[in-house]
Amino acid sequence: MTKWFCFTLFALPLLAQEPVRYELKFPNAAHHEAEVRATFSGVRQPVLEVLMSRSSPGRYALHEFAKNVYHFQATDGQGHALEVTQPSPYQWNVTGHKGTVVVEYTVFGDRADGTYNGIDPTHAHLNLPATVVWAHGFEKAPVSLKFELPAGSDWKIATQLAQHDDGTWTAPNMDRMMDSPVEISHYYMAEWKVGGSQFRMALHHRGTDEEAAAFARLCQVVVTEEEGVFGAFPKYDNGNYTFLLDYLPYASGDGMEHRNSTVIAGTRDLKDAAAQMIGTVSHEFFHSWNVKRIRPKTLEPFDFERADMSGELWFAEGFTNYYGPLTLKRAGLMDVDRFARSMGGAVSTVLNAPGRLVFNVIDMSRRAPFVDAATANDPVNTGNTFISYYTYGQALALGIDLSIRTRFPGKTLDDWMRAMWREHPDTQKPYTLDDLQRTLGEVTSKEFAGDIFQRHIYGKEPMDYEKLLARAGLLLEKRTGAAARSYLGAQGLWTDRGMEIAAPTLIGSPFYNAGIDRGDIITDWDRGAPRTQRDLDALLEKHKAGDKIHLKVDSRGGKKEVDITLADSPAMQLVPYELADKQLTPEMTAFREAWLSSKAVHPLPKVMKYCPLCRRSHPFEFDNCPYDGTALRITALKPGEEYIPDTPGGRGAPAAAPATGGRGGRRGGGGQ
Repeated sequence: MTKWFCFTLFALPLLAQEPVRYELKFPNAAHHEAEVRATFSGVRQPVLEVLMSRSSPGRYALHEFAKNVYHFQATDGQGHALEVTQPSPYQWNVTGHKGTVVVEYTVFGDRADGTYNGIDPTHAHLNLPATVVWAHGFEKAPVSLKFELPAGSDWKIATQLAQHDDGTWTAPNMDRMMDSPVEISHYYMAEWKVGGSQFRMALHHRGTDEEAAAFARLCQVVVTEEEGVFGAFPKYDNGNYTFLLDYLPYASGDGMEHRNSTVIAGTRDLKDAAAQMIGTVSHEFFHSWNVKRIRPKTLEPFDFERADMSGELWFAEGFTNYYGPLTLKRAGLMDVDRFARSMGGAVSTVLNAPGRLVFNVIDMSRRAPFVDAATANDPVNTGNTFISYYTYGQALALGIDLSIRTRFPGKTLDDWMRAMWREHPDTQKPYTLDDLQRTLGEVTSKEFAGDIFQRHIYGKEPMDYEKLLARAGLLLEKRTGAAARSYLGAQGLWTDRGMEIAAPTLIGSPFYNAGIDRGDIITDWDRGAPRTQRDLDALLEKHKAGDKIHLKVDSRGGKKEVDITLADSPAMQLVPYELADKQLTPEMTAFREAWLSSKAVHPLPKVMKYCPLCRRSHPFEFDNCPYDGTALRITALKPGEEYIPDTPGGRGAPAAAPATGGRGGRRGGGGQ
């Protein structure tokens, strides 16, 4: 690194660019501001076009980061003011320079997530596209950043950028800088190795160091298990991969993949929610292969000035959404019941959502710029036209994996993923839809791949999930109970006038078929006037599918009266045979074991959960103690430490009744 730095300063070739230098400080962190200074040297063009990004790696919609930039000014190398014009909301043109332009501005940020900045007295959580400007013509120039930490703070800097002895952090170009988030705070740092690869976790939270160490061990389990899918880790650019985690009540729940790191934010504490939080870790780390290296051609190079549309997000995001829970199940961090509920939710959506008949999974992916945290204030009809490419892709990955295992013994979806990485190892060789089909054909057969793509990817036909899942002893069935009987086709807001329909009603639902839609207010139900959801549920409990209910409605066209015909919810659920009182055969057991057992190349660290009441340890996949029902924790009580329950039942009050098996609670009653 030292040789590179000296070469940059003193032995640059004639046409090489000097580094763009950034300096950041936080004198007004209490009010969520950072001061940024950017120096562009060796400027050859008479007009330097300085820009704030409109999008960010891992996002597909526009986010218009310039809205948080103000006090913008530019000077030359001697401090003389330069003329600045603004041809667009996110671009400043600077003229009159003599080869050097120094830009200074204030940037505001009060949302700690994977897209924006979170600046306050506890930390500076920075997504660099939302923080720093850049200039046309300097995209390939090396970059250095220097952070001035608040006086008297105990903040430290964590990032995937390369660190140097002079206090600077560098990237080889703008794209790598923008793909390198930064967490500056008093964080907990853990480091570990798996094989020859180095990993770090910088965790900013309000919990204990013991909880942080336990969560780092969970991250190590995930890292080790996911390596098994591909057989090796990627080569991380600066020698390590970094988890940047903010679990704070004032953070915003999110996860964002980057080339050599991930940013994950959440509002809950590790003590209560580690089992849920590790799911996001599992998803984001899988992206270090799938999308950051196995990359769609439609996303390469990433465009910081426009929305980034890709028809391959069902593979890049959706398959990752499949491997997230699959990894947890394989590593022993999730039981088969919870895994089945995760997969069942995706399958149910794909089978029943009206949007499947509108767009195929490729076109669903192309709609990401409209739904990927995009903002608009006009009503939309996404409930009837859209299925998330995360969900659709997850269901496709499940079906394709089970189909490969059924048709080609010894082959799995893992083989397709490995083949994609072998054929498209990094961003220099991105893939197309044709590449995906060709590689699947090489792993299985050309006919099988053609059938999958023609019917389920280019086409809109769902896979035969019921038959495929039965081979693993998993029952796909209609949901039952009060929730199924209460299906009407829309959510309502309860007012003093009645139930106001809050969104477009779903095609084919009782409300839709009766001509009821968004904005209508139902004032009377068979001469009854429920005023809460509980009241309505009680009314519907007395009816069955096929019954008619007479409604009085205030609509845009005036008052009207209609009859609705009740219907059971089309929603499906996925249940392990052993929890559905069905026989799990040895063949099913063997198929499930081959699918869901660990694939780790290196030994998995052992992790447990602990009961704070009886002080026993239990497998991590348990949520509650099977002896007393108390909610389990990721750390054991210290000797002499007394258990104080979080629930208001007094000392020793259990969090739930002991689990006794049967549908809904074999592992201590845990749910999603």
